[in-house]
Amino acid sequence: MRILITGGTGFIGKALVKALEEEHQLTLLTRSAGKAHLIVGNQHKLLGNLGALANLDGFDAVINLAGEPIADKRWSLDVKQKICDSRWDITARLAKLFEASKTPPKVFISGSAIGIYGDHDKQEHLDESFDLAHFKDTGEEEKFPHSVCAKWEELALQCQEITRVCIIRIGLVLGLNGGALKKMLLPFKLGAGGVVGSGKQGMSWIHREDLIAIILFLLNNEQCQGIYNATAPNPVSNREFTNALGTALSRPTLLPMPAPVLNLALGEMSQLLLEGQYVYPERLTQVGFSFHYTHLDDALTNLFGASTS
Repeated sequence: MRILITGGTGFIGKALVKALEEEHQLTLLTRSAGKAHLIVGNQHKLLGNLGALANLDGFDAVINLAGEPIADKRWSLDVKQKICDSRWDITARLAKLFEASKTPPKVFISGSAIGIYGDHDKQEHLDESFDLAHFKDTGEEEKFPHSVCAKWEELALQCQEITRVCIIRIGLVLGLNGGALKKMLLPFKLGAGGVVGSGKQGMSWIHREDLIAIILFLLNNEQCQGIYNATAPNPVSNREFTNALGTALSRPTLLPMPAPVLNLALGEMSQLLLEGQYVYPERLTQVGFSFHYTHLDDALTNLFGASTS
């Protein structure tokens, strides 16, 4: 296949490129050709701007993973705007390119995140059938992660009448060389890890290898379309995650992080740590996708037993 990938040099994207590069012709959208070559090699075509394309006739598939990291900086108005624009603008431009194509790509896989579901306790089994209209029906305040993802998905789904669209709502991605887990490691290794807030909030996780496998599965299975939760079948609470990570690292987890401290330190962004949801991949299970890492202990054992992960 000839595949256009946005976000191909990120934590997820570079693993995806590695999984695809032997059998497919890849074109990567990137703002820095030099950086891209260092990260993924120089055998791929690079595209500096979607404005260079009149349509997508030359591609068989598009995988859209671009987006400013949501947890790197405190959420000022400027940072929020960059987070939104980095997702919305590229997705909107891709939608227009699909519309302009005479022979459009056969599939469009676009990212999203489980933050779209808002904050829910363990009693709520969240799968793809969950009605997002509840925010309006109940008058519940729309949190920033929900707002970002809702419009992101809306823009991608505009292509449904043109091509097969798959939206992946990604959970906490586990890998050692990027993502949230990398940021957690130092305090835990120093013995300063602990429960965050109440510890009851859900952490719906997925091993990066399984996430890449999901993308490949959706890419190659023509019957798949619509929304898919990219999370392992067994979400855990923050307390369970903390204990499992401490055990995997053979470190104590005795230093809790109270909610008021996080609110003071991070402001609105603290909701990423203090709130959560228990999300289940019902649709992936129904179509026969098989997870390699279904339990957190197995995923962490794999990661900390493989130094090159």
